[in-house]
Amino acid sequence: MSRTVAVIGGGYGGAAVAKALESEADVVLIDPRDAFVNAAASLRALTRPDWAGSMFFPFETLLPRGEVIRDRAVSVDPGGVTLASGEHVAADYVVLATGSSYAYPAKPTSDSVSEALDDLRRTHKELRQADKVLILGAGPVGLELAGEIKEVWPDKHVTIADPAGELLPGFKPEVVEDLRAQLDVLGVDLRLSTTLTASPGTEPGLAGGFTVTTSGGDEIPADIWFRAYGTRTNSDYLADGKLTTRTPQGQVPVTELLNVKGHENVYAVGDITDVAEAKMAGYAMQHAEVVAKNINAQLKGEQPTATYQPLPFPMILLPLGPKSGVGQLPSPDGPFVASPEMVAEYKGADLFTGRFIGQFGPTA
Repeated sequence: MSRTVAVIGGGYGGAAVAKALESEADVVLIDPRDAFVNAAASLRALTRPDWAGSMFFPFETLLPRGEVIRDRAVSVDPGGVTLASGEHVAADYVVLATGSSYAYPAKPTSDSVSEALDDLRRTHKELRQADKVLILGAGPVGLELAGEIKEVWPDKHVTIADPAGELLPGFKPEVVEDLRAQLDVLGVDLRLSTTLTASPGTEPGLAGGFTVTTSGGDEIPADIWFRAYGTRTNSDYLADGKLTTRTPQGQVPVTELLNVKGHENVYAVGDITDVAEAKMAGYAMQHAEVVAKNINAQLKGEQPTATYQPLPFPMILLPLGPKSGVGQLPSPDGPFVASPEMVAEYKGADLFTGRFIGQFGPTA
């Protein structure tokens, strides 16, 4: 009996599914990159380029018995995956795990580790010479970036601007209050309900003095700016409709088993799913556990029974550098507020590096 599982995408969810199934099936991992990227560490890699290599892990150490194909999927059908090279990878099970794209530096733009490191070093040099930093977007990425910059250069003036009138909507008031207090201690200039009359006159990540004007007439001078908004689902390879119809957001409809609707042998995990929750690495890895259990059951001739139910409230670990930050985590009694020390212990201190060393082995 053939037992081939094709996993498209080697991010948080895809890598976890591939690893979990490697001993039970013939796993083929398809990804254009030459390594797994721990994107949670990207912003610290920008401010500390000597540490940047710690965010990349070779796929070969993840799957010593599996197969890694460095290519891009261009189409999927229930029987397998067609690659950009023209090859068709036949598979008994397919897992869609291609995640989403986000503005650099939160996610590298290059598929090559060496080129991604060059980009980070180059941008670090630009940032290092800038006294005033403007971050457009007050979501978790913009806030984390501000924290990392202030950790390395406490004297830089950092402004975060966002059209939204609320910080971390949907979270407990205590989390938001704690976040505001920590930003004040860091000296971050937070400007909500702020729109610009025009975009900055320089490219993001390039040093060069400029001044932007808000719709209220205020002027914000800066030497460099970064974009911290705009997520795009990576699902163009499904545009031909051979497998499913995507949502307007580019996501795929899934069942509670995380099957792509209409296909018992095709699953999806992470950002590409239409599960009603924030798109976060932690959720993708929880999806992976469910999918691995279900495919394992099918490989044994059993009915899959593992289901995924999103939490009725949001959760987050939002470090502001390695020692501070805010969090909201689940408990049997509902969400609770995580202390800065807990945020640092769970995420901020090493940004999950230890977890992935355990999964992949040490980086080179």
